[in-house]
Amino acid sequence: MPASALVRRVVLGLLVANLAVVGAKLAVGLASGSLAVLGSAVDSAVDALNNVLALIVVRVAAKAPDEDHPYGHGKFETLGALGIVGFLSITCFELVRGAVNDLTSGTRRVTVTDMQLAVLILALGVNVLITWYEHRRGTELGSELLVADAAHTRADVFITAGVVVGVLFARQGLWWIDPALAIVVAFVIVWVAYRIVVRTVPVLVDQRAIPTGHIQETAQAVPGVKRAYGIRSRGAAPVRYAEVTIAVDRNANVQEAHAIADAVEERLKRDLQLAEVTVHVEPC
Repeated sequence: MPASALVRRVVLGLLVANLAVVGAKLAVGLASGSLAVLGSAVDSAVDALNNVLALIVVRVAAKAPDEDHPYGHGKFETLGALGIVGFLSITCFELVRGAVNDLTSGTRRVTVTDMQLAVLILALGVNVLITWYEHRRGTELGSELLVADAAHTRADVFITAGVVVGVLFARQGLWWIDPALAIVVAFVIVWVAYRIVVRTVPVLVDQRAIPTGHIQETAQAVPGVKRAYGIRSRGAAPVRYAEVTIAVDRNANVQEAHAIADAVEERLKRDLQLAEVTVHVEPC
């Protein structure tokens, strides 16, 4: 089965799980009157929206190369991962705003029953499982979108944990613990967003994927190659591209030069895990 189809299958399962979490948190939030729980439900809803976005983006990214996109559509998936940063930013802003409003407005009475607290803890456990599974499958399938979305769900784990702790303290009359923890969680979300940006932006701007020296040394290790230069690389694992020019003996015939170029291409793909290599041959 193609990797894109496997990614879509994973995302569809995650969407169902996230919708269940949203429903549980929303029910508890409405019943208890807890803005923190409702805010956590909104954050989980963002996870579900991310899953819907992923289903759309992965389908586009799986399209074969065409005349307008000769390198394929893989960057659409990376672009989707960057889009998750926008959702994280909105979540962070809303979280901080709600926390500040609570701190400035004074005591807020929150009544959460033992059953509702158990539901929140169960939702937290589901979030942990979702994060672990999505990150593992994203790494196995080489999906930037799954890895990035797992990072967002990881932020939701911290948010839910903070809400549970805040509810426990609120039941003891320490109302200010809940908004204070929310601000701490907001900083966690900012850090998660930063890590996604650091991982995705280099791919979108075609930053060098592999150190030039590694490609040069690997190419020059092939018998018949006098020198390797004009080296370029782009992409991100597992789909990375490279271009290199090799200098061969000027007395080599076309067949010999072609054989050397093929050997360089095979060596680079094998040793540096490159998906595609373009080798230009020049007489030396």
